[in-house]
Amino acid sequence: MDLSTKYLGLSLPHPFLAGASPLADTVERCQRLADAGIAGIVLRSLFEEQIDLEALAHHQAVFGHTEAHGEAMSYLPAADDSVFGPDEYLAHLESVKAAVDVPVIASLNGHTEGGWIDHARRIEEAGADALELNLYAVATDPGESGAELEDRAVAIVQRVTESLRIPVAVKLSPFYTALVHFALRLEHAGADGLVLFNRFFEPDVDLEALEMKTHLELSQRSELLLRLRWLGLLSGQLRVGLAVSGGVQTATDAIKAMMCGAHAVQLVTALLRGGMGRIAVLCDEVSQWLRDHDYESLRQMRGSMDSSRTPDPKAFERVNYMRTLQTYRIE
Repeated sequence: MDLSTKYLGLSLPHPFLAGASPLADTVERCQRLADAGIAGIVLRSLFEEQIDLEALAHHQAVFGHTEAHGEAMSYLPAADDSVFGPDEYLAHLESVKAAVDVPVIASLNGHTEGGWIDHARRIEEAGADALELNLYAVATDPGESGAELEDRAVAIVQRVTESLRIPVAVKLSPFYTALVHFALRLEHAGADGLVLFNRFFEPDVDLEALEMKTHLELSQRSELLLRLRWLGLLSGQLRVGLAVSGGVQTATDAIKAMMCGAHAVQLVTALLRGGMGRIAVLCDEVSQWLRDHDYESLRQMRGSMDSSRTPDPKAFERVNYMRTLQTYRIE
């Protein structure tokens, strides 16, 4: 069965990518992913704050006193807490590229128009096949409107894409007021792909210590439903590649995502829980499903249930919401 797909201009033998996670933190793990048949690897994100922190530390070392402005850096994790600093990230990228023969996608997480954008050029020079730009920002400033937040994001994407020759994907949250319109603006700004979606990690309250605490929860299959809605609405209206991130753990999940328009599927939880052998299993199960349903290729099936082709396009919109609530009955 032909499972080939194209994402960010990259020709892939199948749609399954290793999403940004500790899975790619060592060259040995990346080699194991490649040997297990992964189509491509997304490295974990390097944060704007890490790049700024390194620049500030360098400035202080050269021009300042070691005891000055310590509080300016105290709000960030200590350097030793991060897996990679900016220079280590580039070295790791170069090592992974030399060790595997699958596409390697770097990731930058930023939210301001800062000098960190120059680091994208260094990532390109280190050999990345593409860059995933992770626009993770919690809107907390009461003086900034949604339009201003979107304008800043579009400006960042435009600056990055104008600076690079490699393709750029933008990883989004689902919380934009008019997501389809915003996605079209990102496409016009030069984005080659969109990744749906980023996950906001919510803090909890420790009632004994009386402090906020953070804990990483792996994604659940129920999270896929939100992604299916927006994949279905965006596919057919955009020319860019679409990837799903979060909620895909089985072949059924992946098939649904691709039917709604996904070109690529990023796996994290499925691999952390099921091991790297899950890659071959998922490919085999998707192939079998396509044969059983008389498809000749994955490309033939992709997008067949998006809003431009589904028999019931209103299922993605307000009518489905009304129908679901009005027809619910207590058993």
